[in-house]
Amino acid sequence: MSRKKSKLGVFGRYVFLVIVGIVTLLPLVWLFFATFKTNTEIFGSNSLLPSHFSFDSYIKGWQGSGQFTYGRFLLNSFLLTVPTVLFTIVSAISVGYGFARFNFRGKKVLKILLISTLMLPNAILIVPRYILFTELGWNNTYLTFYIPALLGCYPFFTYQMMQYFRGLPKELDEAARIDGCNSFSLLTKILLPLCKPAVCAVGLLQFIWIWNDYFNVNIYINSVSKYPVALGLRMSLDSQAAIDWSPILAMSLTAIIPCVVLFFAGQRYFVEGIASTGIKD
Repeated sequence: MSRKKSKLGVFGRYVFLVIVGIVTLLPLVWLFFATFKTNTEIFGSNSLLPSHFSFDSYIKGWQGSGQFTYGRFLLNSFLLTVPTVLFTIVSAISVGYGFARFNFRGKKVLKILLISTLMLPNAILIVPRYILFTELGWNNTYLTFYIPALLGCYPFFTYQMMQYFRGLPKELDEAARIDGCNSFSLLTKILLPLCKPAVCAVGLLQFIWIWNDYFNVNIYINSVSKYPVALGLRMSLDSQAAIDWSPILAMSLTAIIPCVVLFFAGQRYFVEGIASTGIKD
Protein backbone atom coordinates (compact mmCIF):
# COMPACT_ATOMS: atom_id res chain seq x y z
CA MET A 1 0.00 0.00 0.00
CA SER A 2 2.80 2.40 0.86
CA ARG A 3 4.45 1.85 -2.54
CA LYS A 4 1.15 2.46 -4.34
CA LYS A 5 0.59 5.64 -2.35
CA SER A 6 4.13 6.74 -3.14
CA LYS A 7 3.65 6.09 -6.86
CA LEU A 8 0.29 7.89 -6.83
CA GLY A 9 1.92 10.82 -5.05
CA VAL A 10 4.71 11.03 -7.63
CA PHE A 11 2.19 10.73 -10.46
CA GLY A 12 0.04 13.47 -8.94
CA ARG A 13 3.02 15.78 -8.63
CA TYR A 14 3.98 15.22 -12.25
CA VAL A 15 0.39 15.89 -13.39
CA PHE A 16 0.37 19.10 -11.37
CA LEU A 17 3.70 20.23 -12.84
CA VAL A 18 2.49 19.47 -16.37
CA ILE A 19 -0.64 21.58 -15.82
CA VAL A 20 1.41 24.44 -14.38
CA GLY A 21 3.82 24.18 -17.31
CA ILE A 22 0.99 24.35 -19.84
CA VAL A 23 -0.54 27.38 -18.12
CA THR A 24 2.87 29.07 -18.00
CA LEU A 25 3.65 28.44 -21.68
CA LEU A 26 0.16 29.26 -22.95
CA PRO A 27 0.84 33.02 -23.38
CA LEU A 28 3.94 32.23 -25.46
CA VAL A 29 1.97 29.77 -27.59
CA TRP A 30 -0.80 32.34 -28.10
CA LEU A 31 1.79 35.02 -28.97
CA PHE A 32 3.35 32.71 -31.58
CA PHE A 33 0.08 31.97 -33.35
CA ALA A 34 -1.08 35.60 -33.06
CA THR A 35 1.85 36.70 -35.21
CA PHE A 36 0.12 35.00 -38.17
CA LYS A 37 -3.29 36.61 -37.55
CA THR A 38 -4.90 39.81 -38.73
CA ASN A 39 -6.31 42.39 -36.34
CA THR A 40 -9.78 41.00 -36.95
CA GLU A 41 -8.71 37.49 -35.96
CA ILE A 42 -6.75 38.69 -32.93
CA PHE A 43 -9.64 40.65 -31.42
CA GLY A 44 -12.65 38.91 -32.93
CA SER A 45 -11.85 35.19 -32.85
CA ASN A 46 -11.45 32.74 -29.99
CA SER A 47 -9.54 30.25 -32.11
CA LEU A 48 -5.91 29.70 -31.16
CA LEU A 49 -4.87 28.80 -34.71
CA PRO A 50 -4.87 31.41 -37.50
CA SER A 51 -6.90 30.95 -40.66
CA HIS A 52 -3.67 30.72 -42.69
CA PHE A 53 0.05 30.92 -41.99
CA SER A 54 2.13 33.68 -43.55
CA PHE A 55 5.46 35.21 -42.57
CA ASP A 56 4.52 38.64 -43.93
CA SER A 57 4.17 40.00 -40.40
CA TYR A 58 7.79 39.06 -39.62
CA ILE A 59 9.05 40.64 -42.86
CA LYS A 60 7.03 43.81 -42.32
CA GLY A 61 7.91 44.00 -38.64
CA TRP A 62 11.63 43.53 -39.28
CA GLN A 63 11.62 46.50 -41.65
CA GLY A 64 10.56 48.77 -38.79
CA SER A 65 8.67 52.02 -39.04
CA GLY A 66 11.53 54.39 -39.86
CA GLN A 67 15.10 54.46 -41.11
CA PHE A 68 16.25 51.72 -38.71
CA THR A 69 15.26 48.07 -38.88
CA TYR A 70 14.79 45.74 -35.94
CA GLY A 71 18.16 44.25 -36.75
CA ARG A 72 19.68 47.52 -35.55
CA PHE A 73 17.56 47.55 -32.41
CA LEU A 74 18.49 43.94 -31.58
CA LEU A 75 22.16 44.72 -32.14
CA ASN A 76 21.86 47.71 -29.81
CA SER A 77 20.24 45.49 -27.18
CA PHE A 78 23.19 43.11 -27.33
CA LEU A 79 25.68 46.00 -27.23
CA LEU A 80 23.91 47.30 -24.14
CA THR A 81 23.20 44.05 -22.35
CA VAL A 82 26.25 41.83 -22.86
CA PRO A 83 28.93 44.26 -21.54
CA THR A 84 26.64 45.27 -18.67
CA VAL A 85 26.21 41.62 -17.69
CA LEU A 86 29.96 40.93 -17.88
CA PHE A 87 30.79 44.02 -15.81
CA THR A 88 28.13 43.07 -13.26
CA ILE A 89 29.59 39.58 -12.89
CA VAL A 90 33.12 40.96 -12.44
CA SER A 91 32.08 43.52 -9.82
CA ALA A 92 29.77 41.13 -7.96
CA ILE A 93 32.50 38.49 -7.75
CA SER A 94 35.16 40.98 -6.64
CA VAL A 95 33.11 42.71 -3.95
CA GLY A 96 31.38 39.53 -2.79
CA TYR A 97 34.74 37.76 -2.47
CA GLY A 98 36.14 40.64 -0.42
CA PHE A 99 33.23 40.66 2.01
CA ALA A 100 33.09 36.87 2.35
CA ARG A 101 36.79 36.02 2.70
CA PHE A 102 38.57 39.06 4.19
CA ASN A 103 38.44 40.83 7.54
CA PHE A 104 39.12 44.56 7.46
CA ARG A 105 38.24 47.69 9.39
CA GLY A 106 34.73 48.93 8.73
CA LYS A 107 33.58 45.68 7.15
CA LYS A 108 30.34 45.49 9.13
CA VAL A 109 29.45 49.11 8.40
CA LEU A 110 30.09 48.67 4.69
CA LYS A 111 28.07 45.46 4.65
CA ILE A 112 25.14 47.22 6.33
CA LEU A 113 25.35 50.02 3.78
CA LEU A 114 25.41 47.48 0.97
CA ILE A 115 22.34 45.65 2.23
CA SER A 116 20.51 48.90 3.02
CA THR A 117 20.81 50.03 -0.60
CA LEU A 118 18.67 47.05 -1.57
CA MET A 119 15.72 48.87 -0.02
CA LEU A 120 16.15 51.99 -2.18
CA PRO A 121 13.62 52.13 -5.05
CA ASN A 122 15.06 52.79 -8.46
CA ALA A 123 12.85 55.87 -8.85
CA ILE A 124 14.73 57.60 -6.02
CA LEU A 125 18.07 57.14 -7.80
CA ILE A 126 16.96 58.39 -11.22
CA VAL A 127 17.29 62.15 -10.57
CA PRO A 128 20.73 62.16 -8.87
CA ARG A 129 22.05 59.65 -11.40
CA TYR A 130 20.75 61.69 -14.31
CA ILE A 131 22.37 64.87 -12.93
CA LEU A 132 25.66 63.03 -12.35
CA PHE A 133 25.70 61.44 -15.79
CA THR A 134 24.87 64.79 -17.38
CA GLU A 135 27.82 66.43 -15.62
CA LEU A 136 30.08 63.60 -16.78
CA GLY A 137 28.75 63.74 -20.33
CA TRP A 138 27.57 60.14 -20.31
CA ASN A 139 23.90 60.64 -21.16
CA ASN A 140 22.84 59.16 -24.50
CA THR A 141 25.64 56.60 -24.21
CA TYR A 142 25.74 53.07 -22.85
CA LEU A 143 28.27 54.22 -20.23
CA THR A 144 25.28 55.03 -18.02
CA PHE A 145 24.84 51.25 -17.73
CA TYR A 146 28.43 50.04 -18.11
CA ILE A 147 30.06 52.11 -15.36
CA PRO A 148 27.50 51.44 -12.58
CA ALA A 149 27.74 47.73 -13.39
CA LEU A 150 31.54 47.84 -13.24
CA LEU A 151 31.55 49.77 -9.94
CA GLY A 152 29.23 47.34 -8.16
CA CYS A 153 26.06 49.42 -8.19
CA TYR A 154 23.86 46.32 -8.28
CA PRO A 155 23.92 45.28 -4.61
CA PHE A 156 21.52 42.37 -5.08
CA PHE A 157 24.06 40.48 -7.19
CA THR A 158 26.93 41.43 -4.88
CA TYR A 159 25.00 40.07 -1.92
CA GLN A 160 24.14 36.92 -3.86
CA MET A 161 27.80 36.22 -4.65
CA MET A 162 28.85 37.06 -1.10
CA GLN A 163 26.42 34.52 0.29
CA TYR A 164 27.61 31.85 -2.11
CA PHE A 165 31.25 32.47 -1.20
CA ARG A 166 30.32 32.22 2.47
CA GLY A 167 28.85 28.79 1.82
CA LEU A 168 32.16 27.42 0.54
CA PRO A 169 34.35 25.85 3.27
CA LYS A 170 37.29 27.99 4.34
CA GLU A 171 39.43 24.87 4.55
CA LEU A 172 39.80 25.28 0.76
CA ASP A 173 41.50 28.62 1.36
CA GLU A 174 43.90 27.15 3.89
CA ALA A 175 44.81 24.22 1.63
CA ALA A 176 45.34 26.54 -1.33
CA ARG A 177 47.57 28.90 0.66
CA ILE A 178 49.68 25.96 1.81
CA ASP A 179 50.19 25.13 -1.87
CA GLY A 180 51.36 28.69 -2.50
CA CYS A 181 48.22 30.35 -3.86
CA ASN A 182 47.73 34.04 -3.26
CA SER A 183 44.31 35.67 -2.91
CA PHE A 184 43.85 36.17 -6.64
CA SER A 185 44.90 32.61 -7.52
CA LEU A 186 42.63 31.29 -4.79
CA LEU A 187 39.69 33.14 -6.35
CA THR A 188 40.36 32.25 -9.98
CA LYS A 189 41.63 28.68 -9.63
CA ILE A 190 39.78 27.32 -6.59
CA LEU A 191 36.62 29.27 -5.75
CA LEU A 192 35.35 30.47 -9.13
CA PRO A 193 35.03 26.96 -10.62
CA LEU A 194 32.84 26.12 -7.64
CA CYS A 195 30.76 29.27 -8.12
CA LYS A 196 29.51 28.44 -11.60
CA PRO A 197 25.84 28.14 -10.49
CA ALA A 198 25.90 31.51 -8.71
CA VAL A 199 27.69 33.23 -11.60
CA CYS A 200 25.16 31.74 -14.02
CA ALA A 201 22.27 32.99 -11.86
CA VAL A 202 23.75 36.50 -11.69
CA GLY A 203 24.38 36.63 -15.43
CA LEU A 204 20.96 35.25 -16.35
CA LEU A 205 19.01 37.58 -14.07
CA GLN A 206 20.97 40.64 -15.13
CA PHE A 207 20.62 39.75 -18.81
CA ILE A 208 16.85 39.47 -18.54
CA TRP A 209 16.53 42.66 -16.48
CA ILE A 210 18.68 44.80 -18.75
CA TRP A 211 17.30 43.30 -21.96
CA ASN A 212 13.72 44.06 -20.89
CA ASP A 213 14.50 47.40 -19.25
CA TYR A 214 12.37 50.20 -20.64
CA PHE A 215 12.31 52.86 -17.94
CA ASN A 216 16.05 53.47 -17.47
CA VAL A 217 16.83 53.22 -21.17
CA ASN A 218 14.08 55.71 -21.93
CA ILE A 219 15.63 58.14 -19.42
CA TYR A 220 19.28 57.92 -20.47
CA ILE A 221 19.13 57.13 -24.22
CA ASN A 222 17.52 59.68 -26.57
CA SER A 223 19.00 58.83 -29.99
CA VAL A 224 16.93 56.48 -32.12
CA SER A 225 20.13 54.99 -33.56
CA LYS A 226 21.01 53.73 -30.04
CA TYR A 227 17.56 52.45 -29.08
CA PRO A 228 17.42 48.84 -27.85
CA VAL A 229 14.57 46.60 -28.88
CA ALA A 230 12.34 47.71 -25.97
CA LEU A 231 12.24 51.27 -27.25
CA GLY A 232 12.12 50.07 -30.85
CA LEU A 233 8.88 48.22 -30.09
CA ARG A 234 7.45 51.32 -28.46
CA MET A 235 8.17 53.35 -31.60
CA SER A 236 5.92 51.00 -33.57
CA LEU A 237 2.88 52.04 -31.53
CA ASP A 238 1.41 55.13 -33.15
CA SER A 239 -1.46 56.44 -31.01
CA GLN A 240 -2.82 58.54 -33.88
CA ALA A 241 -3.15 55.75 -36.42
CA ALA A 242 -4.59 52.27 -36.64
CA ILE A 243 -2.09 49.74 -35.30
CA ASP A 244 -1.31 46.58 -37.22
CA TRP A 245 -0.63 44.26 -34.30
CA SER A 246 0.75 41.25 -36.18
CA PRO A 247 4.17 42.80 -37.02
CA ILE A 248 4.45 44.19 -33.47
CA LEU A 249 3.66 40.80 -31.96
CA ALA A 250 6.10 39.16 -34.37
CA MET A 251 8.91 41.46 -33.24
CA SER A 252 7.88 41.01 -29.61
CA LEU A 253 8.27 37.26 -30.02
CA THR A 254 11.63 37.81 -31.72
CA ALA A 255 12.73 40.06 -28.87
CA ILE A 256 12.01 37.54 -26.13
CA ILE A 257 13.67 34.59 -27.89
CA PRO A 258 17.20 35.37 -26.51
CA CYS A 259 15.86 35.50 -22.94
CA VAL A 260 13.87 32.27 -23.33
CA VAL A 261 16.75 30.40 -24.95
CA LEU A 262 19.23 31.63 -22.35
CA PHE A 263 16.94 30.69 -19.49
CA PHE A 264 16.29 27.15 -20.69
CA ALA A 265 19.99 26.69 -21.48
CA GLY A 266 21.08 27.72 -17.99
CA GLN A 267 18.09 26.85 -15.85
CA ARG A 268 19.86 24.00 -14.04
CA TYR A 269 22.68 26.27 -12.90
CA PHE A 270 20.20 29.08 -12.26
CA VAL A 271 18.06 27.05 -9.86
CA GLU A 272 21.13 25.67 -8.10
CA GLY A 273 22.64 29.13 -7.79
CA ILE A 274 19.50 30.65 -6.33
CA ALA A 275 18.93 27.72 -3.96
CA SER A 276 22.52 27.87 -2.67
CA THR A 277 22.61 31.57 -1.77
CA GLY A 278 20.50 31.51 1.36
CA ILE A 279 21.58 33.16 4.59
CA LYS A 280 24.71 31.59 6.01
CA ASP A 281 25.87 31.75 9.59
